[in-house]
Amino acid sequence: MNGKPAVVLLSGGLDSATVAAIARADGYAVYALSFDYGQRHRHELEAASRVATALGVAEHRTAVIDLRVFGASALTADLDVPKHRSADEIADGIPVTYVPARNTIFLSFALGYAEVVSAADIFIGVNALDYSGYPDCRPEYVAAYERMANLATKAAVEGDARVTIRAPLIDMTKAEIVSRGHDLGVDFSMTRSCYDPSSDGSACGGCDSCLLRARGFAEAGIADPTVYAQPTRPVETSP
Repeated sequence: MNGKPAVVLLSGGLDSATVAAIARADGYAVYALSFDYGQRHRHELEAASRVATALGVAEHRTAVIDLRVFGASALTADLDVPKHRSADEIADGIPVTYVPARNTIFLSFALGYAEVVSAADIFIGVNALDYSGYPDCRPEYVAAYERMANLATKAAVEGDARVTIRAPLIDMTKAEIVSRGHDLGVDFSMTRSCYDPSSDGSACGGCDSCLLRARGFAEAGIADPTVYAQPTRPVETSP
């Protein structure tokens, strides 16, 4: 890759894989950053590695942090992951799968990585439409973080490079994300989105992430390559 460097947050899920493909298609040299943060769905890290290799990124690093020290989330503590919720339930409030300040923590690491590789662009796969109510997935959050980033980095303060937080999926439905990734040649069979996978990595088929993923493929009219531990039915939109 010979383009401008960009740091891309790569979880190994459908959204982040699509974002990485978008960055590559836009001519960036992708520096992928994943996190081993004590999440129960650590199978996503293997997926991130597969996606990074398939996309031919310039570099892929995994930062090891342990958010289990705080817990307070079904992804980092011994709490049940909600299953088989309706669209209205998913859209109502902030769920227990929210990891406190996760995107702020991740973006802070990305900001440091960006300074090291001289990247002025950071890509993140947040989405404000088909998502589970997380406050750090909203456009106003992304804009606020970008303002802060340009007060916090040596390059920005010295006028060498202004940091831009790019969230290309922010206004897209899950179906639109699936279609965009498909058009860019993303192999979605490599990705993992489930919050509560089985020991072999199979998706549970009932958590919010599985339901939204399944709906995205169904609405896009693209075959879902996900291996589910049990049959799943895409969450239906409200009339």
